[in-house]
Amino acid sequence: MSCLATRSLLPLGRRLITSRARLSTAALGSLDIGNNGMSMPPGFNMDVARQPNKQPRIQSSSKIAAVADKIRARDDLGKTMPPGFEAQVAHLDTFELPEKITGSASDRALGKAIIDTWRREGIIQIAQSDLQKKLWNDAKTASKRFFRKPAAEKAACVDSQSYAGYIASGEEVTDGIADYSEIFTITKDLDLAEPRVRAKWPCHGPCPWPDVEMKEPMMRYVDNLGLEGEKILQLAEFGLGITPGTLTQYTRDGWHHTRVLRFPPRNATNGKGKEGRGIGSHTDYGLLVIAAQDDVGGLFIRRPREDEKFANWQKSAAGHKEDADGWFYIPPVEGVHTVILGDMMQYLTNNYLTATPHKVGLNTRERFVMAYFHEPSFQAVIKPINEGCGGMRTDSEQAEEGVHYGTHFTNMFMRNYPERITTKRLLAENRYSMLSKPELRTMDAMPEPELD
Repeated sequence: MSCLATRSLLPLGRRLITSRARLSTAALGSLDIGNNGMSMPPGFNMDVARQPNKQPRIQSSSKIAAVADKIRARDDLGKTMPPGFEAQVAHLDTFELPEKITGSASDRALGKAIIDTWRREGIIQIAQSDLQKKLWNDAKTASKRFFRKPAAEKAACVDSQSYAGYIASGEEVTDGIADYSEIFTITKDLDLAEPRVRAKWPCHGPCPWPDVEMKEPMMRYVDNLGLEGEKILQLAEFGLGITPGTLTQYTRDGWHHTRVLRFPPRNATNGKGKEGRGIGSHTDYGLLVIAAQDDVGGLFIRRPREDEKFANWQKSAAGHKEDADGWFYIPPVEGVHTVILGDMMQYLTNNYLTATPHKVGLNTRERFVMAYFHEPSFQAVIKPINEGCGGMRTDSEQAEEGVHYGTHFTNMFMRNYPERITTKRLLAENRYSMLSKPELRTMDAMPEPELD
């Protein structure tokens, strides 16, 4: 059934949603405290309707106090917004993923609720499992340890063939302006003997880890996020009303990568960028971005809007509405991942889902984040969906040609890192021209073995 004809299967509000459509007290959201109106969203001034001939439920003073504390905690999240920014504070639905996706009615309802939330909010929250909480804390500890290393030691963690490794504050560029983020990028770790590396495919090469103390906790977390990404895509297929495998077919040997980020305090930058700006407005490249942030805060997003059109695979969306009104602040919430959409999800669904413009502001304290990108294969040629919510694409010529993800990824990294040794070597050795070769546009294809 096309989801355009499907009514909402779950009431939407600010709560935790599971595949069983049950509520949890772990959610920072709608709070059942009777008919006294305390759970009404801030900014509304309305009388609370009571059913005739019924007395309001009497709550114990301890329960009322607990609920009031939770409301204050929720509203206090807005106080973590970086200074110098004005935005509405988003209060997001939090979804809990099932252990296994089976295609049950509850899975389909959960998928539909996720799609509806992306279309309305541009972002969802996923409750972390107990294991994920530990993995995130271990990875965050390793991140802080790495960024405390001497500058020369961090700068040595660079590879000239892949875009993996260290990126100094001010090296990344968004819309022509230096970003203040300090980054370690994790890409597919391919040793020098790997056939694609030997064949000099663009962006293919080793990940220059500083030490095993960083590699092991990072990869345990990244591998787990890969499993979560596949679950979310499977649920999205149900929510869109499309054939199972329509999205996940592209993630076989996916070009997944991760950005381990540190943002300096706004008063302790190197002066290369714009005051208060951590990363400029942009959309990301692939399907999903699953992120965890510490308690400092700095993420802003734009919700989907009919009057805002962009297609980052055709024309750069960097800088989109960066200084305009209409941004929403995503406060840090303990125990969740945020999930936004990338360019290829927008292209696949014919703009039914859109990539989420986002930016980062610098706060008064340093901030640590990990963003995992669940991506198509480098070799995948993405074609628009012709069923379910996507409908038929009107641009038949582009639909026939598709978008080669490897080219899109390479273009985006070259744009963001014009002075990086990887970009210079890619151009000097004319590796970019290889992107048109059939084996780089055929999933699972490998280079011809070299003759001795």
